[in-house]
Amino acid sequence: MISIIGGSGFVGTRLISSLENNTFFNYDKNKSVFFNSSTIKCDIIDKKSFQLNKETSGVVLLAAEHRDDVSPLSLYYDVNVKGTENVLKKMDEFGIKHLSFTSSVAIYGLNKLNPTENHPEDPFNHYGKSKWQAEQVIKEWYEKDPEGKSITIIRPTVIFGEKNRGNVYNLLRQIASGKFLMIGKGQNKKSMAYVGNVVAFIKHRLELAEEGYHVFNYVDKPDLTMTSLLKVIEKSLNKKIPSIRIPVWLGFLGGYGFDFLAFITRKKLAISSVRVKKFVATTQFDASKVHSSGFKPPFTLEEGLDRTLNYEFVQERSEDEEVFYTE
Repeated sequence: MISIIGGSGFVGTRLISSLENNTFFNYDKNKSVFFNSSTIKCDIIDKKSFQLNKETSGVVLLAAEHRDDVSPLSLYYDVNVKGTENVLKKMDEFGIKHLSFTSSVAIYGLNKLNPTENHPEDPFNHYGKSKWQAEQVIKEWYEKDPEGKSITIIRPTVIFGEKNRGNVYNLLRQIASGKFLMIGKGQNKKSMAYVGNVVAFIKHRLELAEEGYHVFNYVDKPDLTMTSLLKVIEKSLNKKIPSIRIPVWLGFLGGYGFDFLAFITRKKLAISSVRVKKFVATTQFDASKVHSSGFKPPFTLEEGLDRTLNYEFVQERSEDEEVFYTE
């Protein structure tokens, strides 16, 4: 029996949909629109309400605070660090030794030169800092009693896919609409990961159950520049997409303006200085380890983009269809 913690969200829902019935439980503070009968409502930061089925053979820990606008900032650490500690304590209680933990390439920081899994940590935001601290908690737990334990730490880059409403979706929507503003020259490279491949890798590691402590960056190659991404989207949608280019300094000026507007209106806005910073940064990560591990992604990056673009901007969909907001 697999216990998925935080499985009501974007990645968790895709993972659950790929599993056979009666082989999993989902533990989440939110209901699952698609798998509510298999969902137990609880919160990992609440020791009294959080529980695991004693028949659990392995845990997939997806629960996290990850949006750019989390408030108060202490929530990052309450959920991502203390919540992880609570999960490990419950695993000890039932003698569970198999864990798959979804971390993030955010631990490396921005504008690093294609970092491998051994690159020093240098997170630039509280999400990255809290994920790195959670990894240290898990490593300490493993090293305290490593016998028989199988730990997989997956550090995915930004994940995109059908029904996701995150930074990649916002970017694709702007480009597809023909109202795209390119900040800078467009030569900064972006690593991306299609949700169908991330889920397949999680399943692969669960089935392998390899003993030891293993860390993987997850990226679908090749990395695309913003200009080459624009061309891939044009090819997929079969149309020419005009774009306006502005210098980086002007992009940041606009971002800070939206920060101020968000502050005085107390509203969460789609544009911010943090998102401009992410847009113009080179976010490129080495994934040679995962792609030489024997895992074969079911989709190429271009296929993942094509599937997402076709679903979101070509096919007719119901207006009340359930989607997942991740940024």
